[in-house]
Amino acid sequence: MLLKISVLRMGVGAACLALVGFSPLRAEPVFDTLAGAWSGIGTMKPSDGPREKVRCKVAYNVTRPGRSLTLELRCASDAYKMVLSANIEQSGTELSGNWFESEYRQGGKVYGTNKDGLIEARIEGNTVAALVTIQTRSNHQSFLMEAPGSWMSEVAIELNKETK
Repeated sequence: MLLKISVLRMGVGAACLALVGFSPLRAEPVFDTLAGAWSGIGTMKPSDGPREKVRCKVAYNVTRPGRSLTLELRCASDAYKMVLSANIEQSGTELSGNWFESEYRQGGKVYGTNKDGLIEARIEGNTVAALVTIQTRSNHQSFLMEAPGSWMSEVAIELNKETK
């Protein structure tokens, strides 16, 4: 009888270890750390002109904790202005959604991944395709959009989260 109880305990213990080993770790919802206002400086490179310094503000609003957000990015230089909004959904590490840039009246779809504070996405529209990389570490964020051949071929910004 003692042998059966010991085997049973070992079996239950092994099952618990197996569940711990194979169940996903509880990760912090990745969108939640973005929530709030961010601001910073960077550059914009139009396809037909020189690189210009820009000041930018981004507002992230988490609409469903860890799963859904809206963003509004506003950048301006002496010659250019960009106002980009997006609605993004996350399922696992996969991202999908839509975007619209109101100054140039461009819009389309967004898809990509979000892993460990690194968002890598592709935005597509009727006349534009771009790669976007957003790296967030604590209260600092790097935003890079590359769209060779597009009206705005590159936007590179370093942002810091605003504190209240």
